[in-house]
Amino acid sequence: MPLPKLGRQLRERLQRGETVFGTFIQNAVNPALVDFLPDNALDFVIVTAEHNALDLAEFLPLRYALAARGIACLARTHSRDVDDVSKVCDSFDGVVVPYVEDPQHCRRLAAAALLRPLKGAALDALLRDNAWPSDKTRTYIQDDRCANTVFVPMIESLAGISNLDAICSIPGVHAVFVGPNDLTTTMGIPNEYDHPDLIHRLQQIIDTANRSHVAAGCWFGKLDQAVRTIRQGARFVVYSNDASLLRDAIEKSFGELRK
Repeated sequence: MPLPKLGRQLRERLQRGETVFGTFIQNAVNPALVDFLPDNALDFVIVTAEHNALDLAEFLPLRYALAARGIACLARTHSRDVDDVSKVCDSFDGVVVPYVEDPQHCRRLAAAALLRPLKGAALDALLRDNAWPSDKTRTYIQDDRCANTVFVPMIESLAGISNLDAICSIPGVHAVFVGPNDLTTTMGIPNEYDHPDLIHRLQQIIDTANRSHVAAGCWFGKLDQAVRTIRQGARFVVYSNDASLLRDAIEKSFGELRK
């Protein structure tokens, strides 16, 4: 039985200007987790093995369980290598690529996600001259092979912000996503998520992305920070992660019980 086209649906919602909501999953690999997710809370999750000892393949059972609940599953790559991007896109509904700042590199990353399986001279000709091998190839790639893939580069540096206009103009960039830890560190204000300079930069990112009809968002682990960014215009909303959500729920419940 084929999987539902959840990546395509997420793309279409973003292209219509809707706001979508998700979280990070970086510890839970047991597919039974989906039985405890409330209805209509999550549009997508991003599974990540970037900051732990897991491999992305360990999230695949969860990815299929999420599909049964109608929740798209994107994966953050270990690296910014085009082969890693292509591999992830063959197994998940989309890819989130860390620390993208050069437009030409981003164009290659987008091609690895959305022009699979073209490589080598054939891909070079397409990127250089918009020369498809044939109309059949174009139809196969755009309407079949890659139609269910979401591509999201992460903006995590001042160089990425400076090049954001060019990055957002690349065909196939469906959203841009800010990693605030890396960004604030490069700004000289590490982890100061309420700093006026970060808030200003996020508004700049959201406004720049909106001009190209690209959704933008930033990870936050505190509700007030996430709400603030939604009010700034963020449409790709990623709040907290599996471990933090569990911790917060236990802390709140047992904090009340122990009063």
